[in-house]
Amino acid sequence: MRIFVTGLSGQLGQALKARLRDHTLAGGSLPDWDMMDAALVRETLRAFRPDVVIHTAALTAVDYCARHPEEAIRVNGVGTYNVALACREVEALLVAISSNEVFDGQLDRPYYEYDRRNPVNPYGYSKYVAEQVVERIMPRYMIVRTAWLFAPGGRNFIHKILARARAGEPLRVVTDEVSSPTYVVDLADALARLIETGRPGVYHLVNEGACSRYEFAREALRLAGLEEVPIEPIRLADFPRPSTPPPHTPLVNIFASAAGVDLRPWREALAEYMVRHERGLAPERD
Repeated sequence: MRIFVTGLSGQLGQALKARLRDHTLAGGSLPDWDMMDAALVRETLRAFRPDVVIHTAALTAVDYCARHPEEAIRVNGVGTYNVALACREVEALLVAISSNEVFDGQLDRPYYEYDRRNPVNPYGYSKYVAEQVVERIMPRYMIVRTAWLFAPGGRNFIHKILARARAGEPLRVVTDEVSSPTYVVDLADALARLIETGRPGVYHLVNEGACSRYEFAREALRLAGLEEVPIEPIRLADFPRPSTPPPHTPLVNIFASAAGVDLRPWREALAEYMVRHERGLAPERD
């Protein structure tokens, strides 16, 4: 297949580049390729003629989005609109990466693919807008929601926890924010397998299971040999920030699993990640 990846230089983009090496792959990222430039997006996809476009590019800094909500809409909403229009013109399947934060986190169970969306912060709302753009523009698409991504070579929750622990800085982590940690390498592999099914729709691709931020941090420290490092358990209300995270957004892979695409438990994925991160290995899988 001919596959174009927006945000190719990002963590997910690089994992996709490794996983999709047997396909004809191209992509674009800032500063050279900007999805806000509708003419450039159209010209690029016309020239490459992809079968599939995996749209990973987004403004994902949730606190920044909270301070700049209109910019979040422009980038995540209008940017996705530009990509969707170009995909429709070249008749490519659009695979749009979305987020657990389109949900409000008020259910006492995990979220299924077609549960009602009700974002509670500007980032989540901008991704909700992006989903609606895809649904209304594209005749054929996959919307893929994921959560709490972690990968070697980038800055994420685990990097911050380990860095603070090794520096002897105090750790305070919330116990009442719960979701599904997802290893980027596993996500890239699942996306590749999902695309091969050719089945359009809405999907959740996360590592199996769920945990709180506190449990996630505690497991990472244990795997790093830092289990004795204390963590002060706190509540979301004790940690004010510009963005309000949805408190309970575990995702379940019902529709992906029905198509034969499953992901391993998050603890297994985190253990592999820790080995690769500690040894400085590149994220790749056979």
